[in-house]
Amino acid sequence: MFTGIVEELGEVTAVEQLREASRFRLRGPLVTEGAKHGDSIAVNGVCLTVVETGDGEFTADVMQETLDRSSLGALTQGSRVNLERPMALGGRLGGHLVQGHVDGTGRIVSRTPSEHWELVEVSLPARLARYVVEKGSITVDGVSLTVVKAAADHFTISLIPTTLDLTTLGIKKPGDPVNLEVDVLAKYVERLLAAGVDPLTAAATADPKETDR
Repeated sequence: MFTGIVEELGEVTAVEQLREASRFRLRGPLVTEGAKHGDSIAVNGVCLTVVETGDGEFTADVMQETLDRSSLGALTQGSRVNLERPMALGGRLGGHLVQGHVDGTGRIVSRTPSEHWELVEVSLPARLARYVVEKGSITVDGVSLTVVKAAADHFTISLIPTTLDLTTLGIKKPGDPVNLEVDVLAKYVERLLAAGVDPLTAAATADPKETDR
């Protein structure tokens, strides 16, 4: 589980094309500190498993399913990426609950700079529009952000200088793809309501014997 607060702006140092997969070598001295085989690191919002580490770099294998559902397939040697380690239990939740499971991709539509922030419009797949609400949370390339305005096919976000300086959102151009992860809580509520379950009373009426199993 992640928070969407990017820890480090990393870089792809090598990409090896495999059969129905790719192997990425990424540089991130901070996120690899103490990392070992089997650990998780979010790369542009995609949860990847560490295969090898050394000299401030780590290797991760990315299966075809992930390449098809995210923008990682467009990464090449030299690409900059947002990196985040999983949240530690008992730590502060700076952003919102992020799984690192990309729901779809969008594209930067436009950027409107101002004196203290930049307004960015991002395209939104129609199937995800119902999960995106004004003042709600969304993850864009692994960055936890607040939605300024939500429409049927796009949304806008406001980026402060820190986000522009420390993440790839500062260098993305109109037309560039981005990974999107919507709030998982909204998806659970939708699922419960579709099954005719009131999520506000479900926990209160649950059979204690069932929860103990």
